[in-house]
Amino acid sequence: MKQRVPVEEIMTTELVTLKVTNSLYDAERLFKQHKIRHIPVVENKKIIGVLSYSDLLKISYADVLDDEESVSSVVYDMYTISQVMAKVVVKALPTATVKEVTEILAKQSFHSLPIVDINGDLVGIVTTTDLLKYFLSQY
Repeated sequence: MKQRVPVEEIMTTELVTLKVTNSLYDAERLFKQHKIRHIPVVENKKIIGVLSYSDLLKISYADVLDDEESVSSVVYDMYTISQVMAKVVVKALPTATVKEVTEILAKQSFHSLPIVDINGDLVGIVTTTDLLKYFLSQY
């Protein structure tokens, strides 16, 4: 296995993002349209949170009821992105190694890690799926 591979080699750089002014309806549409499970929430290129699809499921039964006029309609009107998203505390630089990022995610209860440049601007995201794909490619 390659040693000291920087996470910038495996991170997702074509990001789908949200702003706190977006609605949870917008978020659900983006999750389904792009077939993703984590969306960074940004303000002026700075990461302020991450909304996961499981965050929506916790409040809405979005996946259980596939009806457009389901429980999610009522619940989505009760909450904002900033109320549901996880506030980001842990981030990494693009130069962090795959091993370092894996160690961070292995110790935490979340499944994605925002990657920021030296100025704190969001430049990518790495997920547990990205890491699994990388490790599988090594065999």
